[in-house]
Amino acid sequence: MSFKGLRPIQYGGREVWPLIEGGKGVAATNHASSGAWAAAGGIGTVSAVNADSYDANGNVIPQLYPQRTRVERHEQLVRYAIDGAVEQVRRAYDVASGRGAININVLWEMGGAQAVLEGVLEKTRGLVTGVTCGAGMPYKLAEIAARFNVNYLPIISSARAFRALWKRSYHKVSELMAAVVYEDPWLAGGHNGLSNAEDPQKPEDPYPRVKALRETMRAEGISDDVPIIMAGGVWFLREWNDWIDNPELGQIAFQYGTRPLLTHESPIPQQWKDALRKIEPGDVLLHKFSPTGFYSSAVKTPFLLDLQARSERQIPYSRVEAGEHTVQLDVGVKGKNFWVAPKDLERARVWVSQGFTEALKTPDDTVVFVTADDRNEIRKDQTDCMGCLSHCGFSSWKDHDDYTTGRLADPRSFCIQKTLQDIAHGGDVDRNLMFAGHAAYRFKQDPFYSNNFTPTVKELVDRILTGD
Repeated sequence: MSFKGLRPIQYGGREVWPLIEGGKGVAATNHASSGAWAAAGGIGTVSAVNADSYDANGNVIPQLYPQRTRVERHEQLVRYAIDGAVEQVRRAYDVASGRGAININVLWEMGGAQAVLEGVLEKTRGLVTGVTCGAGMPYKLAEIAARFNVNYLPIISSARAFRALWKRSYHKVSELMAAVVYEDPWLAGGHNGLSNAEDPQKPEDPYPRVKALRETMRAEGISDDVPIIMAGGVWFLREWNDWIDNPELGQIAFQYGTRPLLTHESPIPQQWKDALRKIEPGDVLLHKFSPTGFYSSAVKTPFLLDLQARSERQIPYSRVEAGEHTVQLDVGVKGKNFWVAPKDLERARVWVSQGFTEALKTPDDTVVFVTADDRNEIRKDQTDCMGCLSHCGFSSWKDHDDYTTGRLADPRSFCIQKTLQDIAHGGDVDRNLMFAGHAAYRFKQDPFYSNNFTPTVKELVDRILTGD
């Protein structure tokens, strides 16, 4: 069957292509890429997750945190986040030149999310058409959107999650809910909404999940004209022909997060762009090492593989002799209150002989074995925490009340702000977290990118509209 083609939709009072650029923080989607996406007739998305600001010479202002306490550093982070996002929105709006639309994207689990979102919308009135928001359950999104008269587009990964948000909050501001983003947890890059009821090792077909979402929306009286945006795994639109003009699904739009990374306007460093061309099938890992506690998908760089190996060098312990914990751990720890199974004692001794000499306690009554250098880096990163999440498993930070989760800081995770800032600003891709969707291997297979061709955003959008 030949490709049906897409028809424009109405959004923000104008016709736009039902093509959305996925917002990617930190600084992997900025004014240049989102403005160009809007200029091409689509919906560009500025990431409002600690976006870059610029000095008088146009240079990126480094985000530094010399403050003494975590709370003070968190307050600085919120200021950086608002200033950066406002700057990016204003520039993106100028680049778009009245075409398409500009959205902003925030993660509800980012530190100070509500303060950042309100601060940005206050200073960009008339420039932002809508807000996409996921990574958590953003019940307050609708009321914030109403206050600033912008559209909101919740990001969910199941009909059940949408129903909970609708019943609690969104039904009160239904007129501003411009679309619902279904982000497939097995296909999308970055953080996703995979629940405990779902198996990360058993991907589910997105069609019945989106059909169930539409049925839920209809049951709540939501028009089929409110699009469901399919996000995750979308590459060639011709592969989604059956979704287009399908009465079971209603209006469908498509979000692209990974493909826009490899464009002229994409702000990511060249080393990162080059790495995208080398990805093979299976090179993207769905994992749960993120300090957010959510599942997320990223390329299997040495950084990610090290985290995987760290968790494999892990044994449970008791503070007293109990059950199979009949011997005392005599390597990697100080003190005698570490009772382990005999087989685990032998494993620990092997790890220590390999150089993993330091045992660090986790919140789950286990210890992981790391090198002395890794221990020092983990401790420093935990100490330097700037409060970038609402709840951080790695540092035990919380952005409200008493500013602690009350749990032991988890050495199996990492400082996500540090690594995402580093890779976005020229850091070694092998030593950092590199988010990508599971279709990223197609950069290497798609003839569009042969001979090292890098398209402009306009060329990419035009290509997508052909079905390829």
